Amino acid sequence: MKIQTKSLNDINQEAITFLCQQMGLVNTVRFINQFTTGYGNYTEEREQLFAKLTLDEVVLEIEEMRNQGIFTAMRKSHTVAE
Repeated sequence: MKIQTKSLNDINQEAITFLCQQMGLVNTVRFINQFTTGYGNYTEEREQLFAKLTLDEVVLEIEEMRNQGIFTAMRKSHTVAE
């Protein structure tokens, strides 16, 4: 019997989606932040990541992701009470 294992990336994505659905986005982020200390230099990374993009292009990419349903689980789980 062969057991198919999921990649750690797939497991993490599934877990984050589940947590967002059960606890909401804010509480999921708070939970995950307990286990991460952060690393790198976000300012430098952000400048490299978005160096060739305008603000309008970034906004367009976000809108396209929303239209594809990428943020659906997060939007549905986020409530005002959080």
